[in-house]
Amino acid sequence: MDFTPTEEQTAARELAARVFGDLAAPERPAAAGTGTDPELWKALCAAGLVGAVTELGLLGLVLLLEEQGRTTAQVPFASTCVYGLLAVASHGSAEQRERLLPGIGDGSVVVGGALPAQGGVRASGRGELTGTVPVVPWLREATHVLVADGRRRLWLTPVPQPGARVEPVELTAPWSAGRLTLDGARAERLGGAPLGGEGANGEGADGDHAPAHSDAYSDVLATARTAFAGLQAGVCAGSLARAVAHTTSREQFGRPLATRQAVQLRAADAYMDTEAIRVTAYEAAWRRDAGLPYGTHALTAAWWASDAGQRVVHAGQHLHGGAGADLRHPVHRHFLWGRQLDAYLGCGAELLQELGELIAEGEAGA
Repeated sequence: MDFTPTEEQTAARELAARVFGDLAAPERPAAAGTGTDPELWKALCAAGLVGAVTELGLLGLVLLLEEQGRTTAQVPFASTCVYGLLAVASHGSAEQRERLLPGIGDGSVVVGGALPAQGGVRASGRGELTGTVPVVPWLREATHVLVADGRRRLWLTPVPQPGARVEPVELTAPWSAGRLTLDGARAERLGGAPLGGEGANGEGADGDHAPAHSDAYSDVLATARTAFAGLQAGVCAGSLARAVAHTTSREQFGRPLATRQAVQLRAADAYMDTEAIRVTAYEAAWRRDAGLPYGTHALTAAWWASDAGQRVVHAGQHLHGGAGADLRHPVHRHFLWGRQLDAYLGCGAELLQELGELIAEGEAGA
């Protein structure tokens, strides 16, 4: 394994750090409320950072998302790249790639993801979706949503449209989320499968049921878990950096707080947790880029991001003392994002159960 970034990945990461550093000052997110920062999103797309992800790979995206996480910048970067750019580039038809990728790259197409699969979402043989997805992050900013139906088939549907209703939902983090209600909404199958080839119940022309498990679904879900773990690594790194700066400058009884052993131990634990999130995300991303199996590695990264991530952001807030309780303090945003990513990735016990089942299936197959 070699996680050393390429020259292109390093240059993109440095550019992302400058863009986020210049346009994601703490006062900007407060002004944006729960919506996207349009100036920042435009700057990211104009710099070519969204479109470049197809060349940078998943590891490159993880590096860019770390920079976003450090500043908790309010842009649908992870969502659009995972559920839009990489999903279409990897699993879309030639026509879909030609039609959709330019718009995703320039920011005019913003994609949300209704994943994991929702058992209540069904697709007709005409490509019409029916069902409800309770929470879709960045849905209120999206022009399209990648929806996984109950049989793990992937559909791309434009929003809003007749038959697709979006209702605002407030999350822990200000991710402009919404509730998606589908009632005969038109959609296209990712990959461009003929719409008339399946019946209303998902049956093939010969009456046989199509496979319930989709390789495209598994790849997109694992990609999302890896990418959002990378985002969590950045959120945690930003929280810890703020805590270090605070405890170094803040004095108590004539000594900086950072000289206290209890503070040092708490910060050290948070640092080790952050590194564990980062290295597991790097490994999963590197394996995908190398064409190796990475489903269990993506789950491992998601577990670390969920379980350890909430510990780190709690520590960051705690090390700020009374200032950490101020809802207007920048460290509080890291706390909110860390808790939201914990919830979005899934609780640790659920992820460990799924990981154990995958490992058991692999051993049984061997």
